[in-house]
Amino acid sequence: MTIIDAPPAPAPDRTAELAAIKACAVAGPDERATERQHAKGKLTARERIGLLLDEGSFHEIEALRRHRATGFGLEGKKPYTDGVVTGWGTVDGRTVFVFAHDFRIFGGALGEAHAEKIHKVMDLALAAGAPLVSLNDGAGARIQEGVSALAGYGGIFQRNTRASGVIPQISVMLGPCAGGAAYSPALTDFVFMVRDTSQMFITGPDVVRAVTGEEITQNGLGGADVHAAVSGVAAFAYEDEPTCLEDVRHLLSLLPSNNRETPPRQDTGDPTARRTDRLLRLVPANPQQAYDIRTVIEEVVDDGEYFEIQPAWATNIVCALARMDGHVTGFVANQPASLAGVLDIHASEKAARFVQFCDAFNIALVTLVDVPGFLPGVDQEHGGIIRHGAKLLYAYCNATVPRISLVLRKAYGGAYIVMDSRSIGADLALAWPTNEIAVMGAEGAANVIFRREIAAAADPDAMRAHKIKEYTTELMHPYYAAERGLVDDVIDPGETRTVLAKALAMLRPKYADLPSRKHGNPPV
Repeated sequence: MTIIDAPPAPAPDRTAELAAIKACAVAGPDERATERQHAKGKLTARERIGLLLDEGSFHEIEALRRHRATGFGLEGKKPYTDGVVTGWGTVDGRTVFVFAHDFRIFGGALGEAHAEKIHKVMDLALAAGAPLVSLNDGAGARIQEGVSALAGYGGIFQRNTRASGVIPQISVMLGPCAGGAAYSPALTDFVFMVRDTSQMFITGPDVVRAVTGEEITQNGLGGADVHAAVSGVAAFAYEDEPTCLEDVRHLLSLLPSNNRETPPRQDTGDPTARRTDRLLRLVPANPQQAYDIRTVIEEVVDDGEYFEIQPAWATNIVCALARMDGHVTGFVANQPASLAGVLDIHASEKAARFVQFCDAFNIALVTLVDVPGFLPGVDQEHGGIIRHGAKLLYAYCNATVPRISLVLRKAYGGAYIVMDSRSIGADLALAWPTNEIAVMGAEGAANVIFRREIAAAADPDAMRAHKIKEYTTELMHPYYAAERGLVDDVIDPGETRTVLAKALAMLRPKYADLPSRKHGNPPV
């Protein structure tokens, strides 16, 4: 008898099953968890990603990942994604990688699988040469997983460090971030925070109370305004998540994808030959009179648009990104409207980090100088103003991008040197005819140099005034530095935009190499 094999049974259709599983992963734990998240004034991880990335551009990876931990009830709770959504998409058509903690699952706490997902997306971002944005809303390490969770943080820190200066890294704080978890945002280039809903601290209020007896709230200890204005940890603080994420998109539009590229150029239509005669009214000729340096930046840059970095911290110096002839340019400027524009510990740190960032990502630097010196005082000296001021000096000296400095009014002493003077490597040093470049102000100099003549004079006040005028005439006239080659040109303030734009265009092909070394040893 001939035996005829029966046809194999059709393979089960897995497509519907796959769709159901993915739908479950996207939906999250349950509607109540989503409602609780919204009740706190917070969006879900996927809602945040939707606001950050171009519509429909998100590609998720490891959506079906689940932890494999046991004990403490974990074996009965294995939700998809394990509390973090990872993948890539686009912002204005350019690739951006992202991971977002899902507070609805384990409070966004980091476990082994959770960390491995973050490691993978960080590795992909570095390999692809694209920015990485982290949307942070987590309760720290997953206690039930013990040291495995802590090791996960170590892997993140290592990758943050490896990617530093290679791809832009942006941390967006949208919930709590406590303990060791706070060090990952601190290693990134920019930290964004949202008021009332985001906090960062190493030890929380309960620990502070137990150890020191101090009573303080979470926001008072590590809220957005604290880190934006007091500690300097956060670069920006916002009222709500949509506004925050909108500015993250804007910042990304000003940055290159990696350190091998330049920022994208945008034709603004603002002519480089536009005169800036308004500067003559904005900047008082009297060096003792205050003004807002941001109005100068606004007048000079394309369409008056600039993006200020850390606007609430170290307000005596302004750091901003703007476009000149469509090209992204970094501006560092003393702010006479705050502490007379002196350099102090915080201002030096703020500017140094900004200069380093611009240099790492091929962003030319323009330095606007109006500085009376370093802030004197016991607190500053004991706080290490020498060491902190040296950070800014080191950053400028180490920078190889095009560098132009422009002295608007006063530039005294060591602060003049530190603010990217010609002597530390500025490619072009310019000045307005109102400049006063000297070791110190005329009055102080006269009191030191001519103290005996003044003391012996029949009319000390008249003699002091005479000597001040003499010193000013001899050593502080606006062409003194130019005559000695320390200033390349003294320019009409009305031509500031034109001169800067042409100089930047000339310097754009600049190539400079540093000595062969593993790395420098900057003051920290």
